Amino acid sequence: MDRLDKARAIINEVDEEMARLFVKRMEAVKEVAEYKREHGLPVLDAAREETVIRNGSARVADDELRAYYVNFIRNNMELSRSYQHKLLQGMRVAYCGTEGAFAYIATGKIFPTAQRVSFGDFASAYYAVEKGACDAAVLPVENSYNGEVGQVTDLMFSGNLYINAVHDLAVSHDLLVIPGTQKSDIKTIVSHPQALGQCAEYIRANGWQTQEYTNTALAAKLVAEQGDPSVAALASEEAAEVFGLEVLERNVNASRSNTTRFAVFSRAEELHAARHGSHFVLVFTVKNEAGSLAKAIDVIGQHGFNMRSLRSRPMKELLWQYYFYVEADGNIRTPEGENMLHHLGYYCDRLKLVGSYEGK
Repeated sequence: MDRLDKARAIINEVDEEMARLFVKRMEAVKEVAEYKREHGLPVLDAAREETVIRNGSARVADDELRAYYVNFIRNNMELSRSYQHKLLQGMRVAYCGTEGAFAYIATGKIFPTAQRVSFGDFASAYYAVEKGACDAAVLPVENSYNGEVGQVTDLMFSGNLYINAVHDLAVSHDLLVIPGTQKSDIKTIVSHPQALGQCAEYIRANGWQTQEYTNTALAAKLVAEQGDPSVAALASEEAAEVFGLEVLERNVNASRSNTTRFAVFSRAEELHAARHGSHFVLVFTVKNEAGSLAKAIDVIGQHGFNMRSLRSRPMKELLWQYYFYVEADGNIRTPEGENMLHHLGYYCDRLKLVGSYEGK
């Protein structure tokens, strides 16, 4: 056997072993996909992939071959994602709005192969997951220009779902009209209150009236159905395509860095994210004792966690009573985090860890 035959024999032997390992790896990928379905998680876990690449490349001593090995790993992970998408095609993800809404767009980015299930309000989408009709819900929690989405915060406090991931979606509001409409024809702008708030300066500058509607995409649908050139909608370019409207002006929102944060809610806490999460969300009420709120806030800082946000919300069932929402940096699933939760119990009547997630 000459050198070429020997080399080919080694390649054949390695290929045979790689085929066996490939099947073993994809069987594990299938388990990962099932876990993600159960916990309502997206397929792409960028932080995990970077860790795999970093650890994998460290195993190859040859500098030249290391670069090829990184490509090899990336190709494997791309195949794994493709297989997971195929396995998760039957996944049902709830969102609030209709086709073309920003929630519809965000859901598609997070779960590109899942079935997107529309609901008319946040609560219906949330409860669909609680009751098992959907595997996850993608709901907005905050806008960089217009602040929190209070209805979703209230669901965090009263409901049983966990946040396992957060996705930022850049929001661009376009002015949608009946085809052929001139700007001078417009008298009324219809959209969701958040969109109207984000575009308030633009609306005032043009002297238009406003009409609130339940959803930006549904507002576009209303304009299309009415066929009245004096009524325009603020919505996405996707909504214009869906309902046959014309984009008269683009990016009319006041802030060009307008971003909405969407949270992925599911029935089970995702333990991997919890153990490695860099942020967490708590909601709580404090005891009716002097200084309880200040002491609770101090506890969070004393254990080394930096609060990114602290908000109060009225409790619907109790007049002039409030609960508190805290979002903080750090991994709460550590001994320090567990101690913090234990110490918060001294000052809180109700305390709930809504979830942990990785992110910026």
